[in-house]
Amino acid sequence: MILCVPGPRALLPASASPDSLLGMRTENVQSNSCLQTTPLFWDPAKDLQTIASNFYYLENSGWYWGAITAAQAHSALQEASEGAFLIRDSSHPMYMLTLSVRTARGPTSIRIQYKASRFLLDSSSPARPSLSTFPNIPSLVQHYMGPERHAEEKKEQEKPNSKNAQDTSIVLKLKHAVYKPQGLPTLQHLTRLVINRHTDCTEMLPLPGPLLRYVQDYPFKV
Repeated sequence: MILCVPGPRALLPASASPDSLLGMRTENVQSNSCLQTTPLFWDPAKDLQTIASNFYYLENSGWYWGAITAAQAHSALQEASEGAFLIRDSSHPMYMLTLSVRTARGPTSIRIQYKASRFLLDSSSPARPSLSTFPNIPSLVQHYMGPERHAEEKKEQEKPNSKNAQDTSIVLKLKHAVYKPQGLPTLQHLTRLVINRHTDCTEMLPLPGPLLRYVQDYPFKV
């Protein structure tokens, strides 16, 4: 995936509302008699469940660093190899989380949008409308670490102006997580990661019930 990063850009231009900025369609509220028959655009219960489960996964991942600054994140990634990444709380009030990653040009940070119970990367790339959305951050990270990333890189390289695009864009490569020093994953968690990386059918494994539930409580490979 190629992200265009021309430099700091205004997040809220005067002519754009937050909803239009995030690429979401707004809906007008019908007055009086229509209120009872108009479906809710925002489901608070689903929203709360999505956020709660997402942070449960992040707290178990070991690569969620919480409320650190961009400078601290970039310092942690400075000596890492290309593709090293971590997730942290966003310092911008309109965003919940940020992906910090070590690129070929050095550490950078990409805000993560959240809307309608889905997560996606914030990008100024022309391909932004076609970016995939995900129900949680581990799914997003896993997507950009997997075969999909290689397919997107190949597609970008085949474009006529891909060489010029490389001059002003950053190729996003997620290769390995940087674990938080105070929150290293347990041996049990590392074991279930190995299990998940080798099978997509954990329910078929001859494991005791409690152990099987533990493996399925974090159904990701990263």
